[in-house]
Amino acid sequence: QVHLVESGGGLVQAGGSLSLSCAASRLTFSLYAMGWFRQAPGKEREFVAVIRRSGGTYYADSVKGRFTISRDNAKNTVYLQMNSLKPEDTAVYYCAADHTFTIATMASEKEYTYWGQGTQVTVSS
Repeated sequence: QVHLVESGGGLVQAGGSLSLSCAASRLTFSLYAMGWFRQAPGKEREFVAVIRRSGGTYYADSVKGRFTISRDNAKNTVYLQMNSLKPEDTAVYYCAADHTFTIATMASEKEYTYWGQGTQVTVSS
């Protein structure tokens, strides 16, 4: 059974930084695109960023220039470095794995096969 486990969430002041990690097990990690999504209270879950098997990255406009996604295939881990955090970044952050990446559908939850349980990020003003 595949497991994705996020860590690194917490409470931070606006303007601060946090680094999230997502460790995968029982998954041929290098064959999957890995994405980050988030869900704020009362809102739909939304795409944040994705990193392809090749290392190519894509970001939501709302986080571009502030967040950086990266991966370490040797450690089966994907990271999300979040800088210049804003209160509107407050959400539960989820990582997800996609075996059939396409640019057209990379922001769609439906494309992702495996999901973590989420980690809470709270940004205070």
